[in-house]
Amino acid sequence: MTDETNAGGDELPSVIVVGGGPAGLSAALFTAKNGLETTVFDTDETWMHKAHLFNYLGIGSVGGSEFMATARQQVEDFGADRRQGEEVAGVERTDDGFVVDTEEGRYESTYVVFATGANRDLAEDLGCAFTDDGVVDVGVEMETSVENAYATGAMVRVEEWQAAIAVGDGAAAGLNILSEVRGERFHDFDVPADAERVFGEAVAE
Repeated sequence: MTDETNAGGDELPSVIVVGGGPAGLSAALFTAKNGLETTVFDTDETWMHKAHLFNYLGIGSVGGSEFMATARQQVEDFGADRRQGEEVAGVERTDDGFVVDTEEGRYESTYVVFATGANRDLAEDLGCAFTDDGVVDVGVEMETSVENAYATGAMVRVEEWQAAIAVGDGAAAGLNILSEVRGERFHDFDVPADAERVFGEAVAE
């Protein structure tokens, strides 16, 4: 657990993100950037390696693998523990949150975010409700029927496989986790001065 504390002086909860594509990394970016201990399990099976982005708002043209390299560096820069190649075999509910099993060990967290694309097996095994269309049932907050478990991207949408949508879903999950932790609606707004304060001379012009 992180040694960061909330307004009440309690130790802040931790987040495990299962999946390292645009949705998972987006969720991890928001939670790690705002002080929550965040671990990402990434098997690098994202469809982005087959993509080239011309339709991502604000980016004229970028290769999918290049996009992923930037995204991975970004979440690492904000303190997320990204475990490349470590596959999650199972997720179990506990009294305090979740236990995530991999071949390397067992990990505990308060929250879990599923971002495993069209593979919904882990969410199903955890007991998350599904819609009649066969996708994980979530609301706009991206929370599943299992408290403190979130699902994002292609897991919750029928064949809407777009990076921009996945990133938005991940951001929604991350912000809603932060809102619950803080006990009020949380907003992650930055201004130019924040970039200079955080990264100094490393900020691109």
